[in-house]
Amino acid sequence: MVAVCGPSGGGKSTLLKCINGLERFEEGEIVVDGISVGNRKTNLPKLRSRIGMVFQSFELFPHLRVLDNLNLAQVQVLRRSREAATDTSLKLLDRMGLRTHKHSYPAELSGGQQQSVAIARALCTDPIALLFDEPVSALDPMLTSDVLNVMIVLAQARMTMVVVTNELEFAQRVAHRVLFMDGGQIIANTPTSEFFNAPVGSRVEKFLFKALERRSGGDHTR
Repeated sequence: MVAVCGPSGGGKSTLLKCINGLERFEEGEIVVDGISVGNRKTNLPKLRSRIGMVFQSFELFPHLRVLDNLNLAQVQVLRRSREAATDTSLKLLDRMGLRTHKHSYPAELSGGQQQSVAIARALCTDPIALLFDEPVSALDPMLTSDVLNVMIVLAQARMTMVVVTNELEFAQRVAHRVLFMDGGQIIANTPTSEFFNAPVGSRVEKFLFKALERRSGGDHTR
């Protein structure tokens, strides 16, 4: 797992979109499982079908029930039978503790439940990697804990993940590496222990200081 953190506007979400081929980039190279994302010959829809993405605002289809949200990509993109898709979906809903909500619409669920459904939907296509774009920033603390616990289980199962997050306690606990982005640049790319115990550069140090100050309820203006 790689955690990507940094101030707002630093390019974190854009980086995820570049990995997924949703944004074109002009320089450098991104390789996913041996496939060059920037190569114009790359079949991007096929590549995206192997990379799950979980958004900050859930992005569930509001007019579809939970089970149909999970089945859709399996049937339309992977060409699974509806029976096989439903079997996969129900197993993942069991894993998330949400099977009893299979016939609910997204609006009938809490924010944490909706995000857990979004994670289950991303897992339905058997992805080689998951991309998370600030998955808990829209949730209250109680719901945040529920979703982070789901992600911790995924990390323990050795799922490859790139997570844009400023939940630094979570990153410190789960991530193998931390990228720090600011001004559209990767300022630091280090093992997690090094990032938190021996931060490199004044921008990283300032960011960590401010994060610690917020956590302790200190005065942000000093």
